[in-house]
Amino acid sequence: MFRRKKKDEPTDTPPAPEQAEGAPSEAPVEPAAEASAATEPTTATAATPAEADAAAGSGDSKPSSKRRGNRVQKVGTVSSDKMQKTVVVRVDRLVLHQKYRRYVRRTSKFMAHDELGATTGDRVRIVETRPLSAKKRWRVVEIVQKAAK
Repeated sequence: MFRRKKKDEPTDTPPAPEQAEGAPSEAPVEPAAEASAATEPTTATAATPAEADAAAGSGDSKPSSKRRGNRVQKVGTVSSDKMQKTVVVRVDRLVLHQKYRRYVRRTSKFMAHDELGATTGDRVRIVETRPLSAKKRWRVVEIVQKAAK
């Protein structure tokens, strides 16, 4: 599968340029100045916005919600609300059939934690979260549209 390179074979990386013995090298950089600049972070030169927020924060140890990244959100219809603080959300999506080139409806059911009081027939937005129980890994964020009664 893989073979080792022989010593006389060229490598993919270009060789480093060689300096003549009598040629002066570039200006030497003091290691102490380099280390002090690397250890002292400045707020203006932070590498990422999340690091800038962490540096400018009040010093609390809990992580901010901006560092978690974007969580997956889905919009679906509540198909069951018979449990306490849990609803079953049915999410439909259209998938292109490979052979017939027609769109086919696929349905997925998700158990979601519901503090808002969604009922059967409501359109809700759910977001992924940590495991809350054996089957529950989603949380209801908002009720998009209430069911017609």
